[in-house]
Amino acid sequence: MSSVIVIGNEKGGAGKSTIAVHVVTGLLHAGAKVAVMDLDLRQASTAHFFENRRTWATANQADLPHPQLIRLSANDVALAELPTEEQVASFEAALAQATDVDFILIDTPGGHTPLMRLAHGRADLVVTPMNDSFVDFDMLGVVDPVSLELKRPSLYALTVWEARKAKAQSQGRSLEWVVLRNRLGVAEARNGKRVDERLTALSKRAGFHLGPGLRDRVIYRELFPFGLTVADLSAKVRPVPMGLQHVAARQELRALMHSIGLSAYTGDELLAAE
Repeated sequence: MSSVIVIGNEKGGAGKSTIAVHVVTGLLHAGAKVAVMDLDLRQASTAHFFENRRTWATANQADLPHPQLIRLSANDVALAELPTEEQVASFEAALAQATDVDFILIDTPGGHTPLMRLAHGRADLVVTPMNDSFVDFDMLGVVDPVSLELKRPSLYALTVWEARKAKAQSQGRSLEWVVLRNRLGVAEARNGKRVDERLTALSKRAGFHLGPGLRDRVIYRELFPFGLTVADLSAKVRPVPMGLQHVAARQELRALMHSIGLSAYTGDELLAAE
């Protein structure tokens, strides 16, 4: 049975698509069969990434692993304007196409949409990247404006909680939730420490694990247009000049995979530079 990984956060700009493509390519290079669905029907950054990947690989005769890319319709932009019932039917039909795979990764939009909620209800693992700021924290928890003490979980945390409860009732098991501190700066700032303290407190109340995301490195942005990640780099796959930065980036990907419970897919053959 396929394991469903949902990349979710109701706030845009948290790095969901960047995390999504790195998790997928990490899994692929470790030999896993992966299907990908992008529920951001208008932007579709993750879907475009894997379309570009095939184009680049063909043009450069590169032997790269590819996921099964599942589109909800022939015209996702038009689908976004249709009634919820039609969107849900398209989602169910698309999900049924993901057969004979180890993982189904679903990238969700930065908003509270019917498809986003539906995906969370199907998740075995929810991965939530967030930037290191109280702007992003606000989607997870509410703090007192005077003391900055945690008051209660926020809207997105409640969405995951409802999905977890529904899964436990229907399947007798819960989903795992990991929050990634993404795009961290190199130097720890006072604000970062405050965010970390509140996240730690919230994790105990909301039931998620904390893990490291990916730093804000140029290498991630440079490789994205080609449909490539640091997991793809080798002696034959080097579309941009490489340096010490890509070695550190490989280690970040390794730590990310460990933090979301995919340690079996972080072998030396996956991230070892050639």
